[in-house]
Amino acid sequence: MSETAQTTIGSAWVYGDNIDTDILAPGPYMKKPMNELAKHCFEAIDTSFAVEVKAGDVVAAGEAFGIGSSREQAAQALVELGVSCVIAKSFARIFYRNALNLGLPALVCSEADKITKGDQISVQPEQGIIINHSKNEQYQCEAIPEQLMEIVRAGGLMPFLQNKNKS
Repeated sequence: MSETAQTTIGSAWVYGDNIDTDILAPGPYMKKPMNELAKHCFEAIDTSFAVEVKAGDVVAAGEAFGIGSSREQAAQALVELGVSCVIAKSFARIFYRNALNLGLPALVCSEADKITKGDQISVQPEQGIIINHSKNEQYQCEAIPEQLMEIVRAGGLMPFLQNKNKS
């Protein structure tokens, strides 16, 4: 999410607790190209997601988002589909770091359950602010530290390191 994208408003896709990496990146498609794997993201619980999600949309969930295997393809599928941010009450540590390393902000928010499907959401990850324009509400979450936001703004860890090596 670039600095300009932080003010972009996207629709919320809302899921519950314990969304595991198999739901995000189903095993039978792991050997397929990323664009094919992404078409199956969330299909076990929501067949409309990969078809209808739009660039800039936000995923909101409950506890333990991204549990399961350490496959980075789980976060990569969301990036491929244009998801601008994931908001959850808590994350599996490896998913959290994979998301940031792939340029996908992941925000821990105790009020994530106040978001409903279709709400228009904008996010200010460095300030730890989520604005729900549909409900005219603002939620405080854990801010993403500046050094991690540098990675996100660069588009992920690899582009960040490539840019750093050029300077």
